[in-house]
Amino acid sequence: MSTVCDICGKTKVVGGTITRKGLAKKKGGIGMHVVKNNKRTFKPNLQVAKASVNGQVKRVKVCTSCIRSGKVQKA
Repeated sequence: MSTVCDICGKTKVVGGTITRKGLAKKKGGIGMHVVKNNKRTFKPNLQVAKASVNGQVKRVKVCTSCIRSGKVQKA
């Protein structure tokens, strides 16, 4: 199943989550230390919508930012 927006081409992006340990300096500790850095993926918020494409009604996968900005003419 595709995870790409049909309008803007937004896809999933690889990033990371940082796990920290310790007490923050402003709370009286010696600071937060990085324990591990896990890889994760950020997926676009895709919705299936009926839209008019070239005069025909089709079902397209569109991200919510395209829907909000008005790039999609809903049918």
